[in-house]
Amino acid sequence: MNDGLFSSLRARLILGAVIWITLGVTVAGIFVAELFRQHATEVLSAQLRAHLEELSSIIDVEPDGTPRLYRLLSEPRFVQPESGLAWQVDRNGVVLVKSRSISTETMPIPATVPSDDEDVRAINLQSPRGLIMAYDRMLLVGDSAPMHVQVGAEERILDEQLRDFNLSLAGSLALLALALVVAAILQVAFGLQPMVRLRSALTAVKSGDAARLPRSFPSEVQPLVDDLNTMIEANKEMLARARAQAGNLAHGLKTPLAILSDEAYRLQTRGQTESAATIAQQSQRMQRQIDFQIARARAAASRSVPGVIAAATPVVTGIIGAMTRLYAEKNLRFDVRIEPGCVAQCDPMDLNEMLANLIDNACKWAVATVAITGAVDDATHNVVLAVEDDGPGLPAEKMEVVFHIGERLDETVPGSGLGLPIVRDLAQLYGGAVRLEKSPRSRLKATLVLPRAR
Repeated sequence: MNDGLFSSLRARLILGAVIWITLGVTVAGIFVAELFRQHATEVLSAQLRAHLEELSSIIDVEPDGTPRLYRLLSEPRFVQPESGLAWQVDRNGVVLVKSRSISTETMPIPATVPSDDEDVRAINLQSPRGLIMAYDRMLLVGDSAPMHVQVGAEERILDEQLRDFNLSLAGSLALLALALVVAAILQVAFGLQPMVRLRSALTAVKSGDAARLPRSFPSEVQPLVDDLNTMIEANKEMLARARAQAGNLAHGLKTPLAILSDEAYRLQTRGQTESAATIAQQSQRMQRQIDFQIARARAAASRSVPGVIAAATPVVTGIIGAMTRLYAEKNLRFDVRIEPGCVAQCDPMDLNEMLANLIDNACKWAVATVAITGAVDDATHNVVLAVEDDGPGLPAEKMEVVFHIGERLDETVPGSGLGLPIVRDLAQLYGGAVRLEKSPRSRLKATLVLPRAR
């Protein structure tokens, strides 16, 4: 058995039930079969003793000393050839009379005879047809010499009864075992139904369809549900605090950076251009790092909170509206083709941050067209969003360089060199990735891959 089987609680319970049911039914079958064997043996013994008593009571002796029966025994099998039941009467080892069920053979005559103080004795005789279970006695009728009376049954009679009973017993126990296994499976399914409901409820929370787990579980499961609800609330509070702290940090640093920028402008107006440039450059670097770290902190907090999802279509629609106004002089055409199921497992603000950077870069370099596509990869359970432009593109050796913080390939184009690094960092925090490549329809294609929301 592999580990996968034992990793399933349902499989463990069903397997345990099957093993114990099989073991219990087998032991019960052996016990019942043995009880029936003993019972059948006792019944056959009682019948043979009764036949012996009846035989002894209907024997008469002729004047010449030959025994005869004045009527047949009540058991019809004594007159059926090879029926397995037989009787015979002998004197001094010579068979005088026997049942019709014995055709040419006779029952073996035991070497000893019952003693005077023995009324009836049980003996086992070995014949060519197998073992015979018999009862015999000494019988004295009139003045004739004592006679030896035997009544026996071949063991095959008992074997046939046991075989028929065991076949019926095995079939009945097999049906009983099957019914018990089905009942165990139904019981396991019914017993684990709250866990199935819990999984569905967790999926609903993770997908954003519900905010909490319902309080409708059995008493054994409800404490776990309460703990999970507490953890969900704690994560939401942690996200709110992280966002508040990030906002407070950004607001707290905004004024000092504005003062430094203003001081750089004053120094430049006084002719201290070198000092002004240094202050301005360091202020920009501080602003980049602040934006970058705030985005990372927000994404890290959002990732741990269930139910945070973002649909690609409304995010892209809002970004295109902003880019249309921002790059109105270029009169760009946006070709958008996004499948309805493109819903990523990430915060909408972070998806907006990533796509805004990619679409903004495409708009900066595009000549006439920006294409945005979205599809669901069922094999990897990911959402794949691609942004393409018809601009000049990038050399292959530069497609990795642009992901370095602060790296700008063209200083004449506005920007901070922080967009693509933020996109990559946010994507990786959510378990996704971003890459640049050439495509047949455009010179540069940026592909963003994110986990799909369930």
